[in-house]
Amino acid sequence: MQKTLEGKVVLITGGSRGLGAALAQAFADQGAHVAISYAASAAKAAAVVDTLKAQGTRAIAIKSDQADLTSSKPLIDAVLAEFGKLDILVNNAGIAIQGHLVDDPDLDGEKYNRQWQVNVMGTIANTRAAAPRLTDGGRIIFIGSLLGASVPFPGVADYAGTKWALAGYARGIARDLGRRNITVNVVQPGIMPTDMAAEVAGELPNRDAILDMHPIRRIATLEEVAQTVCFLAGPSAGYINGQALNIAGGLAI
Repeated sequence: MQKTLEGKVVLITGGSRGLGAALAQAFADQGAHVAISYAASAAKAAAVVDTLKAQGTRAIAIKSDQADLTSSKPLIDAVLAEFGKLDILVNNAGIAIQGHLVDDPDLDGEKYNRQWQVNVMGTIANTRAAAPRLTDGGRIIFIGSLLGASVPFPGVADYAGTKWALAGYARGIARDLGRRNITVNVVQPGIMPTDMAAEVAGELPNRDAILDMHPIRRIATLEEVAQTVCFLAGPSAGYINGQALNIAGGLAI
């Protein structure tokens, strides 16, 4: 298999589990050196790194809480200290707090505010820290959500809002960094088999009702989403810029 990302250095935020771990594996399979960040799952992050190293990939895990905006510069510094460069930033880390309508008196404003802090402000802080030091011709890819393009059921306003915000921000960055041939795109998955999806499953319509919304009546696999991200990071996607790509089996059509 041709390794289209041979020698590239990628930072995947939130890379210790779920889609982040699948992304780390997919990038390693394409020949990239891999840095992942994690907030709390140290053992899981170490397991991801050990797996990649066993396959001959250079890999590190860096503890970095995206809710703390001061953590962004040390995160990027750590990647550059280890690898000497940064070619690809995958903004994957985020949290999902859903299930309450906006007029629900039991809505916990602090929890929902933290979601904005992590998903939007933390992601922006990481991007600002990385952008000046990213190699020309590099890539920035945001992991958004189909809810950043379509809102097919209630109770997800704040989460959807964070993803819409990132989609708009990404388009602006694409304008800013185009002169350096850095592309910026958003991958917007539908429901995936992740811990985060399981944690909010009871707050959403039941599984059959959700599947009935999909023309292709299944949820995405992590590998499908990870391979799409790798494609956008690779040489064949050098002229795709400022786009939001839904990976959701047609749910939004």
